[in-house]
Amino acid sequence: MMRRHILRLFRVRNLIIITIIIGTIYLVKSFSDVKSLEPFKQSLLGTVVKEYFIPSSLRKIDWHDYKKIKYERKQKGIGEQGIPAYLSKNEEALEKQLYSVNGFNGALSDKIPLNRSLPDIRHIKCQKRLYIESLPTVSVVVPFHNEHWSTLLRTAVSVLNRSPEFLIKEVILVDDASTKDFLKKKLDDYLSANLPKVRVIRLASRSGLITARLAGAKAASADVLLFLDSHTEANANWLPPLLEPIALDHRTVVCPYIDVIAYDTFEYRAQDEGARGAFDWELYYKRLPLLPKDLDNMPEPFESPVMAGGLFAMSRSFFWELGGYDPGLDIWGGEQYELSFKIWQCGGRMVDAPCSRVGHIYRKFAPFPNPGHGDFVGRNYRRVAEVWMDEYAQYLYKRRPNYRNIDTGDISEQKALRERLRCRSFRWFMTQVAFDLTVKYPPVEPNAFAEGRIKPVSNPQLCVDAHHGAQMDKVLLKRCTESTAGEQKFMLSWHKDIRSKSRNMCWDLPESAPKSPILLYSCHLGGGNQLWRYYPETKRLKHGTNDNCLDWDPNTRALYIMPCGDATTQQWSIDHVDYEMMGKWDNVAKPVTGPVEDY
Repeated sequence: MMRRHILRLFRVRNLIIITIIIGTIYLVKSFSDVKSLEPFKQSLLGTVVKEYFIPSSLRKIDWHDYKKIKYERKQKGIGEQGIPAYLSKNEEALEKQLYSVNGFNGALSDKIPLNRSLPDIRHIKCQKRLYIESLPTVSVVVPFHNEHWSTLLRTAVSVLNRSPEFLIKEVILVDDASTKDFLKKKLDDYLSANLPKVRVIRLASRSGLITARLAGAKAASADVLLFLDSHTEANANWLPPLLEPIALDHRTVVCPYIDVIAYDTFEYRAQDEGARGAFDWELYYKRLPLLPKDLDNMPEPFESPVMAGGLFAMSRSFFWELGGYDPGLDIWGGEQYELSFKIWQCGGRMVDAPCSRVGHIYRKFAPFPNPGHGDFVGRNYRRVAEVWMDEYAQYLYKRRPNYRNIDTGDISEQKALRERLRCRSFRWFMTQVAFDLTVKYPPVEPNAFAEGRIKPVSNPQLCVDAHHGAQMDKVLLKRCTESTAGEQKFMLSWHKDIRSKSRNMCWDLPESAPKSPILLYSCHLGGGNQLWRYYPETKRLKHGTNDNCLDWDPNTRALYIMPCGDATTQQWSIDHVDYEMMGKWDNVAKPVTGPVEDY
């Protein structure tokens, strides 16, 4: 009897265990796509649980501090509301002195309050946007070297004033061996007395931006690392839009819109209304237009292949999962590419948040001397290329052959990290993430459609001449010459613009009214004012997508646009026409709006 009872208990126990196992497997499978259950799923499957923030509630709330917004709208005075400000004539000497050491108007900055008000220039829908009520804490990391007193403090004050107090755990100013006396004890004392959440950590010797950011990240303790430059100003309700995507997926990295603080007047204005980060094959930072889906969803966050570099928020756990920055990168240069490639290729994603806006001073010039580390930028680029860019590195080396001779140093740990994290190929990145980059910046440049001198058929002794003119100068018609005084050789490039063969200056037509002149403007690769097409059969040069053609006045030699017609003054010859390229016109630089290969 007792034996039968024990056997029955064993059966019941086994049934309970089997039920628990089946239920667990069902839960894991059912919620495999729910990010908030990811740690639970991992623990059930026997892997180590990552230490990252998990929201306790997904309820949406309004994070605006309306009392503070109302107070700031009433602030008046020099620099308030982001209005341009100026110094008096008797302050010119001090203005010049501080310009020379900062690259911006430090004397004017000292006159503007640290807590000055800014214009709210966000998309109108941002003012009603709600965000989840459970957001992670933040460590703000601000590297600096010999930063001006008021711009450094205004950076910290704007962060603290325009953020929910309990979300900012700390602001870490990383002093990269500054030599200005006021950035030593005076700064420490001021922060201790006025901004207790702000502290300084100091590097023993000048180490550069990358090392300074790493030092700040190592000292940080909050859920999220938020990197800023040392002359920035956070705008209204800037923080929740940065944090919500990270709270929902800790492998999402978020960048704010970067507005312009004028270096001379401290005017606050928009840079633009959004673009996606990219690069050319010399690794100069470039921007791609927003995709149609991004424009339709504005102002929701949109994916961007590459960050500008200085301003972004990232889960602290994900930052260190990716190894932080490559510690072999020296001073500055290439770090935004290295981190962007790692994020995308190793399981993360990156977005820009239009409702988060931060102003940044773009210096008139760099006031700091060369650190004397040789071609550190070239070395950094080669390290990034060798570790992350696979076969695409050849396109960098084709344009910068000297990079092949640069010693990268030891990159074995970076390659081991990539292997350990099972990161994707650079081809995957180029075809799935930066899928339209090669439209504007092809690895192998197509031939020009036509090139050489451009002459009116009715008077071939005359040539179109850019005359080494400045931006917004008129394009002229002059007697043809081989002298260097002229600038008469152009190309109708595969970008479908007409540009000087000797510099990055294009024909631009801001006005399309009859007899509007052709102006010189930096080539922007965006079509529009700079879109031209040549028709060899009729010898007409047509502008844009309208029905206007290049024309001229034989009496004054004035060059302008007119509605296309039969006039002989609208006929032009170009020295060399590539008829094979002309036949491909409709397929060259064709817009791409989505991934170009299946993976």
